[in-house]
Amino acid sequence: MSVQPETSQALVEAIFMFGRSLRAAVTTSTDSVVPAALVTVLFVLANRGECRQNELAVELCVSQSALSRQMSDLVDAGYVERHPDPEDKRAFRIRVSESGHEVLRQTNERRAARLRDMLGEWSQEEASAAVTALQRLTETFGASMHKQDSHTAPISAGAESIGR
Repeated sequence: MSVQPETSQALVEAIFMFGRSLRAAVTTSTDSVVPAALVTVLFVLANRGECRQNELAVELCVSQSALSRQMSDLVDAGYVERHPDPEDKRAFRIRVSESGHEVLRQTNERRAARLRDMLGEWSQEEASAAVTALQRLTETFGASMHKQDSHTAPISAGAESIGR
């Protein structure tokens, strides 16, 4: 049996509101050494791994020009390393540096502690069920995105090679 339209609409709204409340809950701290927007870039780059800046822009759903200033700030602070791409001397590859990974580790610890405090009324079972549900949603969304990519591969392949 498929999910009813009203349920899928309620889920879209709930996920959107959850994202907003989560960001507010974990990023309002004044103890962060890096602005929240830059931490997001670091997290995505760390998860993606070394890549070209334009590939990261696609992953973040932002323009290269929007990412350029943030990347300069991260490189200047020593949180991201940039080096020439061995396959294309005109391009650069980027990766999170050791100090960038340390910022992420500290940020994760602070955020987890903050969330643990907020979930003080929850049982371990409730928290585990929430993790399971979120992981399943993430897997479902990821699988759906891969299906879309494979259906549009002939169209986007040329466009991607131009932009990269």
